[in-house]
Amino acid sequence: MARRDAPGLPDFSLLKRLARDQLIFLLEQLPGKKDLFIDADLMSPLDRIANVTILKQHEVDKLYKVELKPIVSSSDQLCFLIRPRIQTVKWISDLVNSDKVAGRFRRYKIIFTPQKFYACETVLEEQGVYGDVTTDEWNFYILPLDDDILSLELPEFFRDNFLEGDQRWVTTAGSALHLLQSVYGSFSKVYGIGRFAKMVYESWRELMEEGEQRTRQPEFAKVFLIDRDVDFVTPLCSQVVYEGLVDDIFRIKCGSVEFGPNVTSSDKSIKVMLNSQDKVFDEIRNEHFSNVFGFLSQKAKNLQTAYDKRRGMDIQQMKAFVADELKGLKQEHRLLSLHIGASESMMKKKTKQDFQELLKTEHSLLEGFEICECITHIEEHINRQVSMIDSLRLLCLLSITENGILSKDYKSLKAQYLQSYGIEHLLTFANLRQLGLLEEQQAGETLTVMESKVGKLVTDKTVGKLTDAFSSLAKKSNFRALSKRLALVPKSGEEYDLRVPRDMAYVFSGAYIPLSCKLIEQVMERDGWTGLEEVARMLNGQEFAVTGGCSSSEARNKTDAQRIVLVMFLGGCTYSEISALRFLGKERGKIF
Repeated sequence: MARRDAPGLPDFSLLKRLARDQLIFLLEQLPGKKDLFIDADLMSPLDRIANVTILKQHEVDKLYKVELKPIVSSSDQLCFLIRPRIQTVKWISDLVNSDKVAGRFRRYKIIFTPQKFYACETVLEEQGVYGDVTTDEWNFYILPLDDDILSLELPEFFRDNFLEGDQRWVTTAGSALHLLQSVYGSFSKVYGIGRFAKMVYESWRELMEEGEQRTRQPEFAKVFLIDRDVDFVTPLCSQVVYEGLVDDIFRIKCGSVEFGPNVTSSDKSIKVMLNSQDKVFDEIRNEHFSNVFGFLSQKAKNLQTAYDKRRGMDIQQMKAFVADELKGLKQEHRLLSLHIGASESMMKKKTKQDFQELLKTEHSLLEGFEICECITHIEEHINRQVSMIDSLRLLCLLSITENGILSKDYKSLKAQYLQSYGIEHLLTFANLRQLGLLEEQQAGETLTVMESKVGKLVTDKTVGKLTDAFSSLAKKSNFRALSKRLALVPKSGEEYDLRVPRDMAYVFSGAYIPLSCKLIEQVMERDGWTGLEEVARMLNGQEFAVTGGCSSSEARNKTDAQRIVLVMFLGGCTYSEISALRFLGKERGKIF
């Protein structure tokens, strides 16, 4: 049962206004008409901050997408709004140099967002154009996607940090937290786990020490920073809440989705904003998919009843109905039709036997049952080429839950995957191995530490005899131990009513509570890591809990703000996790 005293949220539209004002200021530094070139992955976020009309008001003549090829602009002033990527900077340098060769004079301005890096300025110097362009930063750190979702909109964050070892975005995340603190007040407590979480906290703390401290009533209680690699299992599981399924099938980008003709029942696609302003979506976004059709059916009946009120109305009543209700009913009818169309499209894909088998295999892997049958299903999935991505997800889930795949199984599965999908995926396997997502169990490798410890107490002969006894223990993955310690997998055989969820496991059909969300719940309950030392150790440590910047009197003040928790996933999160945290927030009278 949700608590009625849940607190209200801060006004995140302030962040949009700040970003818009700074961008306008930067554009006005290049007075007169100008053409604006925008990085492709900045176009959607920019539209949420400053649409074409606003840009035109500040003398932007034409807009182009950065495509790394010769341009057709005839303007004498070119402005580039880009991510700090060396390839893009080299392209701009080539444009400037080609203009020089042609004897054409133009003014050039590069606006890097969210910040500029030394490497980009070095490229400008090397290409001999540093003196020909002006550079600036648009500190666009955070985009509010909804009332309770903020995004850094950094698609390369995960790959750069976790795979390439490039930690340049750590300072960006630290700056984002600093911005939130400067706008909404100090946090009373900061918790975190993971290497990058610790680095982001340190970066943020340095900014706090350098900057001016302003005392104001805080609008957040606590912050929880968590690295994505603390919990890889959750993003590998198939999503079954409505918003998660929409993302899996149609791809939600920057808070909006494009529904094709199969959903719209017309010959064109429609782009739809998915947020709490869409009242139909707001009521079903966190629901398990099995409940959605029943809700939409009831909504359609209620809508029809509202339309039927017109019958028997006199002129005055009809006039009032048209003025007050009709527009809202038509908008709701349009959105309802779209979500019914989307649900039907998802139903066709997700009720297929392949999807049901996929869920069954995932649940078995999470529980640790029938692993041989799971491997057989994964082989069948690969050989039938059901889905390249789903096959990889199953392989990674098998590896993480079993602490690596047995050598013979690994070699066989890898060979079958490469035969089905192409030899170029050797690089994919190498990357997944580097991330710790898909690993081969090495014979005896997991026993080395244990055997060396036992060796101090007993003879080598005894160690040899004990090897088999220890092997089952040594090969147990941390996930299995964590699952047992935190009760992540509910007992099998128990009935789980998805219409009335009793815990966060509902987001995975009652089969699994997301590790990340359970961890957040436990730390919040304990107000720290006390009692979770063993759990933190199994997650490779790097946990911390520190008192934030607000005074003790503010910390004791039980205002609404003191029950709002900001959770920052470093490396992305799933809509299933967001739904689980919303459920937890309702249960605890907090907002996550």
